[in-house]
Amino acid sequence: MQCVVLAAGEGKRMRPLTANRPKVMLPIANRPMIEHLVIAARDAGVTDFIFVVGYGEKAIRDHFGNGDGHGVKVRYVTQRQQKGTADALNAAKNHVRGNFLLLNGDMILNSEDIRTIIRKKPFIVGVYPSDHPEDYGVVATDGDLVKSLREKTEQPESNLINAGIYLFSPEIFEISEQVKCSSRGEYELTDALAVLIAGKRLGSHLLRSWIDVGYPWDLLWANEQLVSSTPAKNEGVIEEGVWIHGDVSVGKGSVIKSGTYIEGPCCIGKNSRIGPHAYIRGSTAIGDECHIGHSTEIKNSIIMNGTKIPHFNYVGDSVIGSGCNFGAGTKVANLRHDHAPVRVCGKNSRRKKMGAIVGDGVQLGINCSVNVGAVIGSNVTAAPHSVIDGCISPDTRIR
Repeated sequence: MQCVVLAAGEGKRMRPLTANRPKVMLPIANRPMIEHLVIAARDAGVTDFIFVVGYGEKAIRDHFGNGDGHGVKVRYVTQRQQKGTADALNAAKNHVRGNFLLLNGDMILNSEDIRTIIRKKPFIVGVYPSDHPEDYGVVATDGDLVKSLREKTEQPESNLINAGIYLFSPEIFEISEQVKCSSRGEYELTDALAVLIAGKRLGSHLLRSWIDVGYPWDLLWANEQLVSSTPAKNEGVIEEGVWIHGDVSVGKGSVIKSGTYIEGPCCIGKNSRIGPHAYIRGSTAIGDECHIGHSTEIKNSIIMNGTKIPHFNYVGDSVIGSGCNFGAGTKVANLRHDHAPVRVCGKNSRRKKMGAIVGDGVQLGINCSVNVGAVIGSNVTAAPHSVIDGCISPDTRIR
């Protein structure tokens, strides 16, 4: 069984985090999200992968190479222009032989669901119940047979959504090549699925678990789930006087300094320095070559590689890009006084605890205050004592 992974998109809804990397390379529990997907498929018995790449493809190629490091075979095809999912699928045509799995690269699945699907006969789409199906492609079924698929409808027929995992035969290429350009200017895979549905040929499989990563705050939910399943290990140095409760993973070359208190689950990458007297709370993932300093508290957050949050800072329920530096005394708020869900650039995050989304290379002066739901674009600089609220464009200077 081969597996085609769609990984060509930028992920515009994930900006500013995708300014310097493709969406599928955003880290969750200190691994790119696409790596979690590859591992799940590999553990289900799939070892031959075809990645359809495009935006930021070098990062994907550099990370996976030919796949040897992950115990699989990886080949690449490039979608030169972002012309839609059917176009991306067609790019892989010359590399596919026989029935194959198709996966969207921006979701998290478990190996048991994948194993079950690949034992079936084409054509199959994975479905999953959602409490807000109007945000997805809504699937209505008759038994296991799909009877309709409607994209982002305000009056959904069911709570089942298209989860982005498919089992196809090569016949899908004949169908997808006949798809016409949609009103959005793209060639949509859903139009190919409509042909199968009309012929009563598309079956469904109800997934046991599925995590969608559509918006930056979805990274936090995914991170909470995956960090909790990361096994505890210590490949670094933990000084005397460090308190660790729960499962904590510490990478090679990292040092946890005296007086630091860590509540698992938590994972810390390679060559990072934590403390002294830092407080790292549960569901936090700290990347490689980071510095979390004296009297700094990090809670339920993703801190990407090379970021420094040195001393007397608080960061809660936030996603912080790579290469950032927070001045002493900077605080990120994460709770509205009325306890209502936090809105991020006008979009309801559905989270009562939500801090900030911070792009790469952001430099904040001492004693900055960052309000709930703030989005700070890449390479923003802020003067000391700045109050940061709302959506800040990349390269802005806040005085």
